[in-house]
Amino acid sequence: MADRPLRDILVLAAHPDLARSHVTRTLLEALRASPAADRVELRDLYRLYPDFHIDVPAEQQALQAARLVVMLHPIYWYSMPALQKLWLDEVPRLGWAYGPGGTALHGKNFWLVASTGGGAEAYAPGGHNHHPIEDFLLPYRQSVHTCGMTWLPPQVLHAAHRATPAQVQAHADLFVKRLQQFPDWCERAADPGAGDEDAVALDERPPLFSSLDGGTA
Repeated sequence: MADRPLRDILVLAAHPDLARSHVTRTLLEALRASPAADRVELRDLYRLYPDFHIDVPAEQQALQAARLVVMLHPIYWYSMPALQKLWLDEVPRLGWAYGPGGTALHGKNFWLVASTGGGAEAYAPGGHNHHPIEDFLLPYRQSVHTCGMTWLPPQVLHAAHRATPAQVQAHADLFVKRLQQFPDWCERAADPGAGDEDAVALDERPPLFSSLDGGTA
């Protein structure tokens, strides 16, 4: 019997209505069809926990096995969907993930892959949201650093509702490419705390395209 592939990448997908998703569902379909799937532990949080009762030991076990932790979701009201936030509140606990004795996540890489309803122009000085997207991601970034993890440049598709199928597919292709190339690309892009999202090569980004949230993205 062949050995089970090493699943060193954990993808936490959080979409409250995946059947209506325009972006997240495409990324998950691309992942399942790619060679990267063999090394990915995919946890669809809304499928696993429709009652919002999270199995903390199971989630911690998945985290411990991973070298790369990926959060995949649309941005809702400048933050993450409710179940992903509950996961963050309950799983990386004091004494386990941070604080005295909390070293379980130290040295792991963290990567956010997200979509927004607002376009890139909305996240600019003078834009509808008054702040760059990096400002809204500060709680993610601080949580990552508190847990001793390495923050990697996020991959964000803006204006998901207006994105064409080709643009969404480009976003999915880059997502899968990054997973296949782990850890080589993130060793080059790793941010010690002073960089920003522009660390991702511009010629490898999908087109960037703006609503307050990702809606059904």
